[in-house]
Amino acid sequence: MKELIIEKIIYSMSDCLNEAEIKKLKKCLELELMKIEISPNSGKEKVDIVSDPVSNFLSAKSLEGLSEKSLKYYKNTINAMFSKIGKNVFQINTEDLRNYLSEYQKINGVSQLTIDNIRRILSTYFAWLEDEDYILKSPIRRIHKIKCGFTVKQIYSDEDLERMRDECENLRDLALIDVLSSTGIRVGELVKLNKRDINFAERECKVVGKGNKERIVYFDARSKVHLEMYLSKRNDENDALFVSLNSPFRRLTISAVEARVKKIGNKLSIGRVHPHKFRRSLATNAIDKGMPIEQLQVLLGHKRIDTTLQYAMVNQNNVKNTYRKVIG
Repeated sequence: MKELIIEKIIYSMSDCLNEAEIKKLKKCLELELMKIEISPNSGKEKVDIVSDPVSNFLSAKSLEGLSEKSLKYYKNTINAMFSKIGKNVFQINTEDLRNYLSEYQKINGVSQLTIDNIRRILSTYFAWLEDEDYILKSPIRRIHKIKCGFTVKQIYSDEDLERMRDECENLRDLALIDVLSSTGIRVGELVKLNKRDINFAERECKVVGKGNKERIVYFDARSKVHLEMYLSKRNDENDALFVSLNSPFRRLTISAVEARVKKIGNKLSIGRVHPHKFRRSLATNAIDKGMPIEQLQVLLGHKRIDTTLQYAMVNQNNVKNTYRKVIG
């Protein structure tokens, strides 16, 4: 504990003192602190430095509405950094973090995008430490956003979707494909849907997205017909919109949905079929057909419009046709 106190003081004074003065200050602190006994509850005030900054950071993010999945990802990313660097939060400097990111990419062979995601999480963490006065200045501030190459990801064509519908062996799978393709919701949002969330008259449903934020999404006439047919054949009492085919008719899980659409894709030999690709397909088609990006952002439940732009890949043929129409 004494070592942590010394490190925090040294870190706080590092911008004001030269190397020789820092060494002298450290020696003086070590000598003086040897004379006293310090515990977390000694004196009238609790020593704040012994509190766990990672746990406190995660608690703060939880209050802001971060999902359990995101909190776990943040925790694992931050703890992996501490484990590799081998220093406490007051000792870590910019060079430590730069070397960590570089070595992580070399060892794991990950993309620039993955490294930038790690950088972003660490930046959020150290910025929070700075705001909460744990540290004087964030050591990752000088590590800027990492440039990432843009990869055009494929979407489902209308023909792909029709073939998937034809391959469905039951009404549940047919309704499942239709809801995924027409709403663009996340698979995690899909499995949380209940029958009462569906408004058939308005062809809309209420979903709970990231951060437990509710929003309204819409489905087409085909989805309405197939959903009504599926629900009319159900004879269970489960409130979930989508359940297993056999008793005891449990709510479908994310892995169950992923496995089901993957099986359909394998039969058709149309590449890897994944629930998230339906979302990307909807976003791309919506943009191509003229939906304003701000409205698509609301529909998809994105906090930042930059995220929406990453999903919506403009069809090159539409670019050519518009150019010829506008420019000549």
